[in-house]
This record gives sequence, structure tokens and C-alpha cells, in this order.
Amino acid sequence: MTNKPADDLTSYFSQGDALEVPDGTCLFRPGDDGHAFLIVESGSVRVEQTNSAGRTVVLYRVEAGESCVLTTTCLLSGVPYSGYGYAEGIVSAVAISADRFRKLLGSDPRFRELVFRGFASRVGELTNVIDELLEHRTDLRLARWLANRKSSDLQMTQQELAQELGTAREVVSRSLKAFETKGWIQLGRGTIKILDASALRSHGDAS
Repeated sequence: MTNKPADDLTSYFSQGDALEVPDGTCLFRPGDDGHAFLIVESGSVRVEQTNSAGRTVVLYRVEAGESCVLTTTCLLSGVPYSGYGYAEGIVSAVAISADRFRKLLGSDPRFRELVFRGFASRVGELTNVIDELLEHRTDLRLARWLANRKSSDLQMTQQELAQELGTAREVVSRSLKAFETKGWIQLGRGTIKILDASALRSHGDAS
């Protein structure tokens, strides 16, 4: 989600240093210390977590005008990162140093409001992720995820989709095959074409 310019953090670009990284760059990983508050200008950052068994789940994405709740947590608490952040596309951002970030929090009410509003919103998203993971019917979660895509043509592998949902590729593969049999999607090599979003949505909403 991208906020309107008047309501996001883009007016604070002048407070930091410009940063540009190529697609796929790992911006942070578990154990890294938080050194700067990043505000994304263009591109997006995929934030994910991997457990001891190697299973990965995407927590959220940081879009233009937004900041990362893990980064905010690190800067406020001094606790290292617990997840990974990867650039999706070329990411342009502004890095506000930790000292400058703390000074802005203490002296600028608007900055403080925007930071904590974004923090609260992201915590709500993380709660939804947890709720989804606790729901064992992966086929329902997958159907809802597919039905909510803006494009009907998805360029992604089944492994990437499994990471989005925090489950095993084999589980996703079985569900996708079942959806294809019903005529709701069409599978290709690294592609998924959504043929009946309404049917997927109805299935996903089933109790």
C-alpha cells in the first residue's frame, strides 16, 4: 500500500542520504544491527523470515513512501534484525542515520506520528499473517491470495508462491493442480493464469 504524498514520509527525504540498490540485493539479514531508518522512494523491499527448518514466509512489502517496521524496532530497541529484506526491482531509498532518526522522533511531532502510524499499520498486517498461518487449510489461503491479485497473469514459481504463504511447495502444487482441474487457473512454466477469480474467492471464503 502506498500512502498519499501528503501523508507519507517522502517529505523527509532531505534528512538522509540517497541510496540505490539493484534487484535482489539483501538489505538486511538476521543478526544485523539497525544503522539507519530507510524510506523507500521507488521499488519495494520484500521482508521475510526463515525458520530453522528452512521454511520461508513473506511478512510484508515496503512500498514507496513507507518504512520498515523491523528497522524501526531495531532502532528503538537496539535489538538486531530478525528477518531478511530483499530489493524487488531497483530500489531507491533515503537512509536517515540512527542519531538523526532519534532526534526527529523527539523534536518533530509529524515525523513521530507518521513513524508510529506506519508501525501500528504494519503490526496489524503481521497479525493477519499470523492468523493465516494458523489456518491449516492452505488451499483456502491460496485461493484467497490468488483471487486478490491485481493481474490475472502471474510470473512466479510454485516455490515462490509457497514462500508467500509460508508453506511447503508440495502443498501449494497439490492445491494448484486441483484449481486447474476445476478450470479456475491455468498453469505454465513459472506462470499462473487466473481464469475464474470469483470461484477462487468463493472457495477461499468457505469455512
